[in-house]
Amino acid sequence: MTRVSTHSGDPPGSALPVGGSRVYAPAEGHGPIEWVMSTVIRKLAWSKLSDPKVALSVSGVGLLLGMLVGATAPNTMTLPIRLPLSYLLPSLSDNNVLATAMLYTGDVLACLGLAGLLWAHSQGWRPDPRRLLLASAGVVAVMVFLTPVGSSDTASYAAYGRIAALGGNPYVTSPIAALGAHSPYVHVIGAVWKNQVTVYGPIATLIQWFAALIGGHSVATTIWVLMILNGAVFIGVGFLLLKTSDDPVRATLFWTANVVLLQQLVSGGQLDTFVAAAALCSIQVARRVYGVWGDALVGVLLGLAFGVKVSVALVAIGLAWPLLRRREWLRVTRMAVIALATALVEYSFYGLNAMKSTFSGLKWVIMPSPWRLFQMAGEALGVHASTMTTVINCLWPIALFVVAWFIYQRISSDQPREVVAPFALTFAWVLVAPWVFAWYTAIAWATLTLVPRNRMTRWLAIVTVFLALWLSTGGQAAPARL
Repeated sequence: MTRVSTHSGDPPGSALPVGGSRVYAPAEGHGPIEWVMSTVIRKLAWSKLSDPKVALSVSGVGLLLGMLVGATAPNTMTLPIRLPLSYLLPSLSDNNVLATAMLYTGDVLACLGLAGLLWAHSQGWRPDPRRLLLASAGVVAVMVFLTPVGSSDTASYAAYGRIAALGGNPYVTSPIAALGAHSPYVHVIGAVWKNQVTVYGPIATLIQWFAALIGGHSVATTIWVLMILNGAVFIGVGFLLLKTSDDPVRATLFWTANVVLLQQLVSGGQLDTFVAAAALCSIQVARRVYGVWGDALVGVLLGLAFGVKVSVALVAIGLAWPLLRRREWLRVTRMAVIALATALVEYSFYGLNAMKSTFSGLKWVIMPSPWRLFQMAGEALGVHASTMTTVINCLWPIALFVVAWFIYQRISSDQPREVVAPFALTFAWVLVAPWVFAWYTAIAWATLTLVPRNRMTRWLAIVTVFLALWLSTGGQAAPARL
């Protein structure tokens, strides 16, 4: 295996193998945390874990453990249903300790495997991205036939789709109110979502309606359709990166062969795959297609993405920022107007209630967000809950832009700003948002695939795995929130 040496012209602390054909890490003295991390990485990067065969083996075992959890559904780590391949093995419903151990061990091994693959790549390993894509497609093809693992979100997607398919409005009626307490759709939903109207956009509701239209009375079939659609989009993003990214190998390792994302997005059936796909398409079109029609297409894509989750607005701001700095006012105006018009058309089918509902999710707080500790401290001091809500809602957007600016400044100035800015904003959102899960990092990973030679790979990987380990369950327990 070829090793990458440090050239005399590189800055101190460069050539650390953390993801990229040449990685520029900060020099020692940029802070104690960076120094410790750089020292640890220096030791581990030249270990056996950076051997591609070892890294692939570790990744494979991690994926297999997670898939076995889905194959032994229902258990405490899955939804209380069975998809086709989950009938092949006996349920672990009576052995929750084993199911929990398998899932968390799988998460840890997936993390180590991902780190090993990135280190190997930084030291000269150049796998065939097409083979990686095919291998990932094979894994995805199995995953979508297994019961979702680690979250009950797909059950709420199915319930909202069922409400829409029956002619109801999921933005004004909750699953239990619309479908009844004895509905099989309500039975599989996590406790926190039974009385919660949807917080997703109209495009997300359209996807869920389509799945429920096929599933009908069968909640398992509806969830299966959602899993298949999600898996197809995940591989579609990988194919797009293979064809359009400047470094297909790196992009494939960061997305398609990213075992942590496979576990969180595909095995968990998360809608964030669609958000990442729309964001990535918007960025690539903005970089490659010019003129009025290019701007119009970017606006439409951003509007559609906004119809899935409102968090994609950060990508829009990131795309607009470098254009505004170059004083390309007309381009920004065209994109903004068309994106807004697209979003308004989508939301017109459900009215203002839909807009209010989708933004309500931005007010919740959950551990491990530091805002939860801030909230608890305020309430302990006697501050009213509504006052704490107002304070947090005012402070966290400010913190987001401050952290985003710091990240933006940490990435080399020779990198394309129309990619760096969206990444900085989406990663900052993961770091400071009051309500965040591991799968929310999908949009940051998607944008990071287009940012070569940066220092943030290690941080995003650590944050993703930390979030995965913090809350990776069947979603039946209600998290603390505003």
